[in-house]
Amino acid sequence: MNKEKVQTLLLAFSLTLIAYIGNKSISLLPEFSASYQKFHYSLENLYGVFFVFTLVILIILLIVKDKNLDYVGMTFLLITSVKMGVSFFIVRPILAETNQNFVEKINFFVIFILFLAIETIITIRLLNKGNGLDKQNINSIKK
Repeated sequence: MNKEKVQTLLLAFSLTLIAYIGNKSISLLPEFSASYQKFHYSLENLYGVFFVFTLVILIILLIVKDKNLDYVGMTFLLITSVKMGVSFFIVRPILAETNQNFVEKINFFVIFILFLAIETIITIRLLNKGNGLDKQNINSIKK
């Protein structure tokens, strides 16, 4: 595995770890601790599942980028759509609960959007590097 691939996966891991620590810190606040105790899925499970989704998506995108850069965007859209479908089945028990744990619903969608943003940002970086629009090339164009 080359340096770019390792850096891409480490970036995803670092952003996930930072987000998890922030979310876990919020869950320890007295106002939210009771709500977090009643969650259908623990924070660790949610972050684990979405991190695995992100790793799979990024690995597939890196493979597609090596074969043909033109298909990276479409592949990203397709895989993200599949992820959204799988996420719907994961969130169904949370939405179906009658005790209305609003904090859990918001937390799930914030985590989903956070990982979607991570994947999108990394995909944009992959596309920009593939098109030769990295910082070094941009600086040489400006001069």
